[in-house]
Amino acid sequence: MALVVQKFGGSSVADPDRIKRVARRVVDTKEQGNQVVVIVSAMGDTTDDLISLARQITTKPKSREMDMLLATGEQISIALLAMAIDELGHPVVSLTGPQVGIVTEPVHGKAKILAISPERLRQELNGGNIIIVAGFQGATNTGEITTLGRGGSDTTAVGVAACLHADVCEIFTDVDGVYTADPRVVPQARKLEAVTYDEMLELASLGAQVLHPRAVELGKEYQIPIRVRSSFNYHAGTLVQEGSSSMEKEIMVSGVAYDVNVAKIALFDVPDQPGIAYRLFKALADERVNVDMIIQSAKRNHTNDISFTVVQDDLGTAVKVVERIKAEIGAGDFIFDDGVAKVSIVGAGMITRPGVAAMMFEALADAGINIEMISTSEVKVSCVVKGDQIKQAVQVVHAKFDLAAD
Repeated sequence: MALVVQKFGGSSVADPDRIKRVARRVVDTKEQGNQVVVIVSAMGDTTDDLISLARQITTKPKSREMDMLLATGEQISIALLAMAIDELGHPVVSLTGPQVGIVTEPVHGKAKILAISPERLRQELNGGNIIIVAGFQGATNTGEITTLGRGGSDTTAVGVAACLHADVCEIFTDVDGVYTADPRVVPQARKLEAVTYDEMLELASLGAQVLHPRAVELGKEYQIPIRVRSSFNYHAGTLVQEGSSSMEKEIMVSGVAYDVNVAKIALFDVPDQPGIAYRLFKALADERVNVDMIIQSAKRNHTNDISFTVVQDDLGTAVKVVERIKAEIGAGDFIFDDGVAKVSIVGAGMITRPGVAAMMFEALADAGINIEMISTSEVKVSCVVKGDQIKQAVQVVHAKFDLAAD
């Protein structure tokens, strides 16, 4: 008997017919002799609808009340799915995040999971129940409802799989698996049979929306195999794990990702002194602004220029921080631009292959696309370009590395 954790996103449970289809799939897994725990997102556009509803009441809703509101979306899904499974004659119980014992840090809107208690889950599984868990939510040690941010249901699923030592965590979505690029941008993109945690983490953090980066981090930390599958067919999907004998080791680039939720800030004439960068980025961290790419120019006249990127939702906060801190550290003026995007190549084989970055730069240059920022690691190269050129950038880079399906 295997212990299987399955997660179904909002598109998979968008209406009653789809909920019934998911129920049938869950029951099929149970009837194969497995114990099953299911994590569910809110139906379709429910979360967006709830946000819109709140904004009709106030333009500045308090984060605590927003969490109270948004957590209700998943509760609708788990109850309806439990009813559908019950109709198929299987014992089932629906549980909220706090009922499961998901404890988070005391942060509203994007809390991180601190711990998950397996006792209630074990009890229900030992009683023969299929368990339906509300994704995206938890509670603090003091009982305050929190949400995990966009994509938080993926994190819930892998976290639950880790605490139960599950055999596999299946993430069901509206695509067949992980592709070499977004098929909506590159129709010739090829589905990958397997990727490593490191590759998937980079793809996810660089804009590939099939898995949330925090979910991949948990999978890697606790060595939980993650399989990305379509909820609309029974194809095998893509396996995410720590290496795979089936992977083609000679491939230097596994995929191309892009992210349009990017904004760039450049601060000029920053004093070249110890501790200055710390003060700038500590101030941003204190406001929970997540900084991605950072570039510091060569020193001139005892000053540097520092450029960095943030997500567009954090741009307003970041601008206020930089406006305040530049006077404190004696820096010059600054500019910001939310009309940029990021294109990235990812591959575990890049570290042993010289010239990979040059090939990417050549593809962009041949297409007349200017590079504004560059960032590299052992498994990725990222370039910031103009936002209106991002689709072309993805297409030419994908073609340069010959990633299309045969």
